[in-house]
Order: sequence, then structure tokens, then C-alpha cells
Amino acid sequence: MAPDDLTLAAGTRLLHIGPHKTGTSAIQGAFHLARGRLAAHGVLYAGADRQPMRATLAVTGRPAMLGESRPDMAYWDKLVRDVREAGDQRVVISSEFFADGDDEAARRVVTDLGGPRVHVVVTLRPLAKVMPSQWQQYLQNGLRIPYLEWLDGMLRQPPYDQPTPTFWQRHRHDKLIARWVAAAGAQNVTVIVVDGSDRLALLRTFESLLGLPAGFLVPEDDVVNRSLTLAETEVVRQLNEEFKRREWPGASYAKFMRYGAVRQMKGRRPLPGEPQIATPAWALDRVAEISAEMTANIAALGVRVVGDLSSLGRSPDIPAAGPSADPSVPSRSPGLSAVGSVPDSPSPGFSPARPAEAGAQAGTADPVIPVEAAAQAVLGAILAGGIADQAPSVDGRAVADRPVREVDARRLAGVLVTRGRQRMRRALRPG
Repeated sequence: MAPDDLTLAAGTRLLHIGPHKTGTSAIQGAFHLARGRLAAHGVLYAGADRQPMRATLAVTGRPAMLGESRPDMAYWDKLVRDVREAGDQRVVISSEFFADGDDEAARRVVTDLGGPRVHVVVTLRPLAKVMPSQWQQYLQNGLRIPYLEWLDGMLRQPPYDQPTPTFWQRHRHDKLIARWVAAAGAQNVTVIVVDGSDRLALLRTFESLLGLPAGFLVPEDDVVNRSLTLAETEVVRQLNEEFKRREWPGASYAKFMRYGAVRQMKGRRPLPGEPQIATPAWALDRVAEISAEMTANIAALGVRVVGDLSSLGRSPDIPAAGPSADPSVPSRSPGLSAVGSVPDSPSPGFSPARPAEAGAQAGTADPVIPVEAAAQAVLGAILAGGIADQAPSVDGRAVADRPVREVDARRLAGVLVTRGRQRMRRALRPG
């Protein structure tokens, strides 16, 4: 049960460390939106952006995301100065990348930000919900491994550190909290269990911690952060394969993929019946075992808990793949390679009329990739490359000037994939 009064003392440095996929984007977006109103309530949201990612990556010793500039300690030093200059204001520092830090990094972060003034906040969701979301995030950083193969590595292949070594560093939640308890003290750590049935509950809890009026924090509605569908993840995965196969420079990945293809695709509205990522029963069973162990360990740490800690160990209501889902069977899709082999029309495998016929179980069937999803991805890459003025036209009107839904999906895909992909390849060619 949550205590009656959550409010932290004036001058507290509220350090929100995530981890990833636990409502962090919603929290950061709401604080970023409220910057101009926070000062009247004695609260500072540290950093200039939605989150101080570069500063966090630098102090935790983590590399930049693929295609991003190398983090420099100057970013961290600037953040520390801003926090110190806040005086007796309450300060919020939020980045899920703090969860990547080891014991030494955690101690340094707490010391630099004010030692005993630092109060660490950890947000948690059920691990079974985190896993498909985190896999998607890895895809958006260049991962090419299908979901079932990734699950196999994370859950059935000791020491469980491949192909993504950061996963359990972030999401072995009992060990994560223990690291920060060692750095800040159990009395200075609060764990918030995210209530999936109430999307505003997390913001209300942060308001209570900071002494803000109820309803002060509002969601940043214009930020698209929905999960990708199964077919959309396959579009991203195959584009990642193309980047690798063609040896395109990693420096171009953020521009063309993360902020191009993926961002544009997230702006589309999935077709009715498009399959979501489904986790096989064997993986859900293993996750339930790990979750129960983590929950017991967290309860023994003596930290303050807001919400129902036991809910983390229960099996959530999420899509589950059938018993035939075997991670040894790779996910195959005619996907983008098929599209690229047809000079004047999209592959018949890309059919918006049949979105739910295949792919309900990730890795067990070829997902039918909707034409619109592929088209949106290619359009996003074209726009991100700054070559929209050269982009192909439909009915004499530039594609970039028309809402995608005004253009027939097959025609859009045919035009964009056959011409846009060639332009993107030229733009990405080294030298």
C-alpha cells in the first residue's frame, strides 16, 4: 500500500532511473511540457530536452545509440551544475538509461547529484509486458534477431547475455534496485508499480512526490510512442538486414531509420486485425518464475513501494503464442527483398486485404506486411534524408505533399519502394 504522504522534502533531487518500457516516455513528456509552470511550485526539470540522454550515457559509460553522436562527459558536468544551482528547489532528473549503470556508476551519480539529497525512483511493469516492448526498442537500434530467437537467448541460453547484454542489466529489477539501494540507501528509494488500468496514475504519483497539485502533469499527446505491430517490426527488422548487407554507414541509421522510417510508420493507424507480437507459453512460464523471484527479493530490500508489488509476479493479460511456437524456427518473410525484386509493383506478399491471415505467432509464420506499413517506412526514410523535393509523385502531386491515406496503398508502395529505395541507397552510399 502507498503511504499517506509521499511528498519529498524541499531540495530533494528526484532521480528517476526507469528502467526502459515502464512509462518513462509518458513521465518525461509530461515534465517537458510543464517546464514553464514548474518553477512556481519550486520544481526544476533538469536538462533542456525531454530527457538528458547524452549526459546519462556518458556517466554510465554506455555507447551512444546507433547513428547518434558519441556521449561526452561535458554533458554530465553541465547537468550536475544545473542541479547544484537549483538550490532548495526540488529537482527531477529522469532517464531510463541510468538503469544501464553498474555499481560504480550508481555511486557516482548519487554523489554528484547531491548525496543524501538524492531520492531514487524506480518504475516497474510486469516483465512479460516489458519483453516484447524492449525487443522492439532493440530493433530500432539495429537489432536483426527475430523475437523468438531473441527470447531463446534471453531465457534459455546461459549466461543469458546474448544478443542484447543490456537487457538483464536493466530488467533484472531486484538487482537493479539493490544497486541503487547500495548507492543511496533503502530509505531514499521508492518503487512505483505501474497501474496498467489507469494511464494517469503514474503522473499522479509523481505529483504527490513533488507536492504538485493533482492534475498538474498532463500527457504530451502529440508524441507518438505506440508499440509496433508484428508486421511493422518485420519491416524494421528487414530494413536492418538491408543496412547490414549493403554495408551502409551506421552514422546514417538514426536519420533514415529511427527518425525516418520508424517514426513515420508509428504515425499510421494499424489496420483492423493486424497481429500484435505474441509471446509463446514456454517463455511466459519462464518469465513468471523470474518475476516471482524478483518480487520476493524487492520486498526484502526495505524500500518504499507505491502500488501492488505482487502484481509484478502475476501473468498479465497479454497475447500468447500457441505451443507450436519454437524459437529454433527463424522468422521468414518475403518482405522488402521481394518488394525490391519487382520493378514496377509491390510484392503480392504485401496485402492490406489480408492483414490477419499470417503472423499471429511471431517467428512461426511469414507475417503479411501491409502495403501501407512498408510505404510509410520508405516515405519516412525519404523525408528524413532531405530528398522529399525529389520524391516521386502520384497523379502529378508530390507524395510528400499528400496525406498517405489519400493515396491508394498499392500505388503508394509501388512508387515509393521502386524509386525511393534507390534514392535512399544513393544517399547512404559512403563517399
